[in-house]
Amino acid sequence: METLIPTINRLQEVFLTVGAEVIQLPQIVVVGSQSSGKSSVLESLVGRDFLPRGSGIVTRRPLVLQLVNVAPLQDRLKSENGNGVKQNAQSSYPGVKAEEWGTFLHCKNQIFADFQEIRREIEAETERGSGDNKGITPEPIYLKIFSPKVLNLTLVDLPGITKVPVGDQPEDIEAQVQEMILSFISNPNSLILTVSPANSDLATSDALKLAREVDPDGRRTLLVVSKLDLMDAGTDALEVLLGRVIPVRLGIIGVVNRSQHDINTQKSLEDTVRDEHAFLQRHYPSLASRAGSRYLAKTLSRLLMHHIRDCLPELKTRVTVLSAQYQARLNSYGQPVEDHSATLLQIVTKFASDYCNTIEGTARYIQTSELCGGARICYIFHETFGRTLQSIDPLGGLTELDILTAIRNATGPRPALFVPEVSFELLVKRQIKRLEEPSMRCVELVHEELQRIIQHCSSYSTQELIRFPKLHDSIVEVVTGLLRKRLPVTNEMVHNLVAIELAYINTKHPDFTDAAQVSASVNSQQAEALDGGKRWKNEKVAEERIPPAGFGSPSKSQAINLLDSAMPVSRKLSSKEQRDCEIIQRLIKCYFLIVRKSIQDSVPKTVMHFLVNFVKEHLQSELVGQLYKQGLLQELLIESQDTAQQRTEVAQMLEALKKANNIISEMRETHLW
Repeated sequence: METLIPTINRLQEVFLTVGAEVIQLPQIVVVGSQSSGKSSVLESLVGRDFLPRGSGIVTRRPLVLQLVNVAPLQDRLKSENGNGVKQNAQSSYPGVKAEEWGTFLHCKNQIFADFQEIRREIEAETERGSGDNKGITPEPIYLKIFSPKVLNLTLVDLPGITKVPVGDQPEDIEAQVQEMILSFISNPNSLILTVSPANSDLATSDALKLAREVDPDGRRTLLVVSKLDLMDAGTDALEVLLGRVIPVRLGIIGVVNRSQHDINTQKSLEDTVRDEHAFLQRHYPSLASRAGSRYLAKTLSRLLMHHIRDCLPELKTRVTVLSAQYQARLNSYGQPVEDHSATLLQIVTKFASDYCNTIEGTARYIQTSELCGGARICYIFHETFGRTLQSIDPLGGLTELDILTAIRNATGPRPALFVPEVSFELLVKRQIKRLEEPSMRCVELVHEELQRIIQHCSSYSTQELIRFPKLHDSIVEVVTGLLRKRLPVTNEMVHNLVAIELAYINTKHPDFTDAAQVSASVNSQQAEALDGGKRWKNEKVAEERIPPAGFGSPSKSQAINLLDSAMPVSRKLSSKEQRDCEIIQRLIKCYFLIVRKSIQDSVPKTVMHFLVNFVKEHLQSELVGQLYKQGLLQELLIESQDTAQQRTEVAQMLEALKKANNIISEMRETHLW
C-alpha cells in the first residue's frame, strides 16, 4: 500500500512532461476561503515554513505538492557506496547531502535545501506565470518535497475563495477562482480537502458549498476545522467535530493553526504541534486522538492510498484505451517520407481513384446530408435541366401578330392562298433558339459540381493531402486546369447541338404531323363552328351592306393613315387569319416538342462524353504528367508545420502512456490490499 502514492507521483511526472490532462489521477485538492488557514494546514503537514504569505490572494497559481518520505540523511549515506550509487530505494536523489529538500519541475536538476529559497521560487514563478497584478492563472507549479518527517502525499493547493477584487485584480476574480476550483474538484478521482475556520459559521462555508456542487453525497470530501483556539470564550466546536452540524463522509478533523505572532516570532512547527496537542487535550479530551495536524497527515495518507487502490483498475483501463487511440492517431499521420517518387504516385493514384469513385457513387465516404458527385450530376440532368426544358412553353413569347407578320413577310406583294413554309421555319427557329440558354447552364452546373468534388475528396479521402499542403494545392490546380480546359470544348459542342437543329428543319421527321393534316383538321373545326355555313351567310350580307374600311372615297388624312399603318396593331382576325395562325401554332408546337426531346437527351450525353468521362479517363495521367517531375518531388512532399507538430505531440503522449502502463504493470497485486 505504501508504494501507491509514489506510483501516482511517478505517473503524474510522466504526464506532466507532455503537458497532458487526459488522465485524471487521484489527488487531494485543498479548498478554502482567504485566511481560512489553508497555508498553515499545508505547512503543518510538511513541518516547515515554505509557502508565501501576505494580504489578498497569495496563492495565484495551483501548487501541486508531492510529499515524499525518505530515510534520514545518516541512513542514506550508509546505503550509498563509494561511487555514489543509490542502494536505498527510498532515496530518489543519491548524493544529496541534506536532511530535507525540495525540487521544482520547472527547475531541472536543481536542489533547494533552503525552504526560504523554495518560498522565493514559488513567488518568482507565480509572477512569471500570472504577472504582478494579483491575477490568477490555471497553470500549476509542481513542487516535490523530500523529508523523513512527511508521509507520502499528493496535494493541490488552490487560490483562496475571494469576494471583492483588490488592487489591480480583475472585476470577475471571484468567478475566475470558483471556475478554477471547480475544474480541479470536478475530477471524480480527486479527494476534496475543505478548510473552514472554527470562528465562522460552517453553514455558510464557501468551500463546503463548492464541494457539494460536485460531490453532493460527500463521498470525496474531508472537512478540516481550523483555528479551534480562536473561538469565543465559552463556546467550542465539539458538535461540529462530531459531525452533528454538517455530516461529511470522510470525516471532520480539527486543527490549531499558528497565529500571526507565532509566524512573526518564527515559532517552530515542532513547538506548534506540541502546543496543539496540549490544547486539544485540555479542550477536547475525547477527540484529542482524532484531531490535530499529525492525525490529519496520517488520515490523508491513508485516504489517498485507499482512494488510489480503488481508482487503479479504472486507471489501467484508461491508459490501455488511450494508448490504442493515440497509436491510431500516430499511424494516421504517416511515416516520414523516404521514397518521394513512390509516395507521390501513391497519393496521386489514390486521389484520382477517390475522385472517379465519387462520380461513380462507389466512394468510401458517402454523404447523407446532401447529394454529391455522380448523384448530383444525375440530379442536374434529370431534375434541374429536365424540368427547366419542360417548363418552356413552345409558343412562349410568340403572339398572333408575330405569326401574321411572318406570314405576310413571307408572301411579299401577293396574297397567299396557303400558309407559306418560310414563315413556319422562321418562327420555329426562333423558339428552338430558346433551348440554348438552359443547355449552356446545364454544362455550367456540372462543371461546378466537378469542382466541388475536388474539395470533397481533399477533405474525406486522404490524410496525406492534409499532411502535404503544397501537394494538395498543386493537385487542386491541375484538376481545376483540366476542367477549365474541357469547359469551352463542351460548351461549343452543346452550342452546336442547338445550331444543328437550327440548320435544317426536318418537316419529314416521322414524329412531325403533316401540314396538310393540320390544315384539314383546322378547317374541319372551323366548319363545325360555323354551324353548316349559316353564320357565314349572315356575315356575308353584313359585309355587303357595310363597306369595309379602306373602300369608298376616304379623305386625304384617312388615306395617309392607311399607308402609315399597313398592319394594324390590334383588330379582330378574319376566319382565314385565325386558321393560318392556328395552323402555324400547331406546327411550331409539334416540331418544338420533337427538338426539345432531342436536346433533353443529347445535352447530358454530350456533357458526359466531352467533360465528365474525359476528366475521369485522363485525370490520373494529367496529374502524373504535371506533378511527377524530379525537381518538384521534395518540394511537393514538404509536411505542414501543424502535421509535424501534431505527430511529435502524439508520439510524446504515446510514449508517456507506455511509461505509465509500465509503471502500473510493475505493481504487484499484493500492493493493492
